[in-house]
Amino acid sequence: MATVRGVIIPLEQKSDGTWNVKISVNHKGKTRYIKTPHYIGVKQIKKDFTIKDQFILDLIAPTLIEYRRKISELGNRLTLYDVTRLKKHLEGESIQSADEVDIIKFGNNQIKILKKAKRKASAANMQTVVNSLKDYFETEVIPITEIRANMLVEYERYLRKERRIIRLDQFKRPLPRIVNGLSDTGLHNHMRDLRILFNNATDFYNDENLGITIIKHYPFKKYKILEVPENQKPKLTIEQVLAIKNLAVPENTRMEIAKDLFMLSFYLCGMNAVDLYQLSNSQRFLSRVNYNRSKTRTRRKDKAFISIGVPPEARELYIKYAGKLQYRYSTHNTLDRALSIGMRRIGAQTGIPNLEFYDARHAFGDWARNICRFSKDDVGLALNHKDLSKDVTDIYISKNWNIIDEVQEGTIKLLKTKRLRKVNKSELSIELAFNPIRC
Repeated sequence: MATVRGVIIPLEQKSDGTWNVKISVNHKGKTRYIKTPHYIGVKQIKKDFTIKDQFILDLIAPTLIEYRRKISELGNRLTLYDVTRLKKHLEGESIQSADEVDIIKFGNNQIKILKKAKRKASAANMQTVVNSLKDYFETEVIPITEIRANMLVEYERYLRKERRIIRLDQFKRPLPRIVNGLSDTGLHNHMRDLRILFNNATDFYNDENLGITIIKHYPFKKYKILEVPENQKPKLTIEQVLAIKNLAVPENTRMEIAKDLFMLSFYLCGMNAVDLYQLSNSQRFLSRVNYNRSKTRTRRKDKAFISIGVPPEARELYIKYAGKLQYRYSTHNTLDRALSIGMRRIGAQTGIPNLEFYDARHAFGDWARNICRFSKDDVGLALNHKDLSKDVTDIYISKNWNIIDEVQEGTIKLLKTKRLRKVNKSELSIELAFNPIRC
């Protein structure tokens, strides 16, 4: 039989000497706790840490009565619940139909869970979806029943258009700005994240084993997310990367940061901007940078760990930016926006269309495989795509950072030419001598 009662946890005394009053949920020999808004001091408890203050007991009594009612209503189904599921059921605010499920409220809670799990990128993606839904519906409360197949078609058209949005800046002040419509890739990713949010809500409120189906509709059965076409964007040539490397840019500008970090990313085997952002000050003078790739560390058994050497070409840039980007940008997202602006301006001055920061990573991988002829496995290892804990054969193979060093050294050598010159920002056409050293 499941029981509930008001308790405090002795070891969780706050610095002001008080404890939070919790509801303990006991079922099948295990206990979970539900927080309440009430706090008590030492004079309100007995020596055995049970609550003696009648005022507090009266305050939580209605909650206990409601929880006991919910438990009784489960009847024989209670035997199918474990204590964690029972706790969620009690916290479910007696939601009986999908109309009562607020997708915004649920989404905000998912964002908190992702942040707690240190999945910052996923949390940021989910925040974008929640914000866009509020913009589209022009309300803070959206029943999940509003997410229908026809609505998704209209929502897709909305996301394609240029629109004005208001977001908080780093000082929590409302900041209006104009955003461009999403590309095919951007739309695919956004709708994919919305589907993830919808699926999470369905998993939370429905339980097939218990015969509980609060959310009965599934709009993504009829609405199909746009498939991303194969990337036909040409990879950067050696001449183009040299043009970026030797472009004269104004100091202390987005162009300078974009150019510097683009080259630093290339030198460090295509290191992502978020990982450059997260480099600590203590890593500035190391000969190797050891890190877990943010994009995949929560999805891989090896935590996406990699060790990259800091080559001589990267040393000055590495010392210049490692551990300092956090002081200039409040989040990696604000850094991403600055890089996007800077790369567009660099592209305009070098004549490289649709230039993006991620092109550095693509160029590194492309050159390593197609020019230097390193194996796909070795290139994948250098790009941190390979999880050696997955494949049976790889269980017998230890990670060898020397392989990555060889790929890195050979690919960087391609940038060494007999003659280099600075490219002035006012020049529209660029001609560079190209005599690469063999890998």
